[in-house]
Amino acid sequence: MNISLDMKDNNQVIDVKVSGEIDAYTAPQLREALSSSAEEKGKTINVDLSDVTYMDSTGLGVFVGLFKTVNSNEGQLYLYGLSDRLRRLFDITGLGDIMNINSGVKGGAE
Repeated sequence: MNISLDMKDNNQVIDVKVSGEIDAYTAPQLREALSSSAEEKGKTINVDLSDVTYMDSTGLGVFVGLFKTVNSNEGQLYLYGLSDRLRRLFDITGLGDIMNINSGVKGGAE
């Protein structure tokens, strides 16, 4: 169980490429990596999940927390590149209706 993150900070836009599995073991690493950016005012965070092979409810919790923090700081969170399985996970929980999820490309300005 491992995860890798590639983050690029382009002033107000942060692009994050996540690879591997997001579970109880790796979720804290993801949360820690994204939390300081989420707390900055007006940030747009684009998260590419196209190389995520597995995610459990702990991973969902990370994105719920991230979504709340970014929104409370007048920013935007975009998730993209979700596999059908990941998309279903967000949809069954109702998160697909409230979060900015795009199957193909990232959102937000660069």
